[in-house]
Amino acid sequence: MKRFIEGENRSQSTLFPESLEDYIAEDNAVRVVDAFVDTLDLKQLGFERAEPSVTGRPGYQPATMLKIYVYGYLNRLQSSRRLERESHRNVELIWLTGRLMPDFKTIADFRKDNRKAIRRVCAEFVGVCRELELFSATLVAIDGSKFKAVNSRDKNFTRKSVERRLKKTQANIDRYLAKLDAVDREEPEIQEVTAAEIKQKIASMEAKMEELKGHEGAVEAHPDNQVSLTDPDARSMMKAGGGSVVGYNVQTAVDSKHHLIAAHEVTNAPTDRSQLSSMAAQATTALDPKALTVIADPGYYKGEEIRACYEAGVMALVPKPRTSGNKAVGLYEKQDFHYESEADQYRCPAGEVLAHRHNGIENGMKMHFYYASVLVCRECTLKSQCTLSKERRIWRWEHESVLDDAEVELKQHPDAMRQRKRLVEHPYGTIKHWMGSTHFLMKRLPNVQAEMSLHVLAYNLRRAINILGVPKIIEQLQTA
Repeated sequence: MKRFIEGENRSQSTLFPESLEDYIAEDNAVRVVDAFVDTLDLKQLGFERAEPSVTGRPGYQPATMLKIYVYGYLNRLQSSRRLERESHRNVELIWLTGRLMPDFKTIADFRKDNRKAIRRVCAEFVGVCRELELFSATLVAIDGSKFKAVNSRDKNFTRKSVERRLKKTQANIDRYLAKLDAVDREEPEIQEVTAAEIKQKIASMEAKMEELKGHEGAVEAHPDNQVSLTDPDARSMMKAGGGSVVGYNVQTAVDSKHHLIAAHEVTNAPTDRSQLSSMAAQATTALDPKALTVIADPGYYKGEEIRACYEAGVMALVPKPRTSGNKAVGLYEKQDFHYESEADQYRCPAGEVLAHRHNGIENGMKMHFYYASVLVCRECTLKSQCTLSKERRIWRWEHESVLDDAEVELKQHPDAMRQRKRLVEHPYGTIKHWMGSTHFLMKRLPNVQAEMSLHVLAYNLRRAINILGVPKIIEQLQTA
């Protein structure tokens, strides 16, 4: 007796073969994928070939292809080639597709051809989460993170990078020319390298110089003064921890209740300064709240954006960045001057009045300028701590009262920034972990947006399953 648990003989025939249903437990997450996709109106969402052609060879149902992708991103299988392999051996995927095994080209084309519809599917599941009351619908945190594109840094060109590469190439040419002179002075029998080899290297460097000059012209002609060869829409961006990455700026609005992503967007803007109002608007559309508060870091601080949120009925809690150069040299900052709204004037730390003198336009915004007389400032005992000019001037945006109200509201929420960090770090960390710290698989902004939507859908799906369980979600989907 072997005294081990033994499996079945592989050549043994079974009298009653098992059905695929027997291999999938009732609480398996793949059942949620199946139930969710079956509830979708794929034609209304804009999927191609949602209605079968009367003639020609039948194709795969869009529902089947969508199930493959949702399952793939839910299980860290984003590559079309990996999905093809799994469709042959993965029992969950075999159950999900009914033993259909499309090739990788068909799988990849489906994602590329239905990018807008895939984004709508992500929004549909946000609606499911809203019906399941998984959102607080009152507070969201907005943040951006840089994701790598297919494009490498070597294939990205900016003014500085082209200039740096031109200098480096020219230095190499000069080095080889000096080496060529040294070789010419040596006896032929003691030469380690021949003059022909050096000339060949010089010719190669000169060809590279001409190529770089061509890129220099393309950079100057481009509106962003930046050219990416592999993925034309990718941009070089600074990362929060230092350094740069060629990629995309992914924006998310994360709900405070269960860290679900209510809205997302992929841009190639290098900063977050112009993203606040658009993300707040998307979160409002997704959650349909009675009143919404958004939290963001100082990178989102921009007067026009905060005002746009205010006009849309959204309270924006965004700390003002302290970037004034006055503090570095020991001078009073703008916040040290008190604004008296009734009199429309500022009061300086010495108690003097800075009256409204004139208006002007700066960066497209109407500004009001305030300052005291030269005589008052000249005789002030605090002048050395106030200004190095003849008088101290204060400018005020015509809608700055909105910013003042936002700052007062922020002071009433001292834990807002800590709360923001707790909310936004989890989704980004999870998605990047699922991606394997690699880059997007697709090129061009519209395709990357669809790919990110699949990541967000998978994240929200997994969170919902972990919170409610498979049976409850399926029950909601079937009764909706």
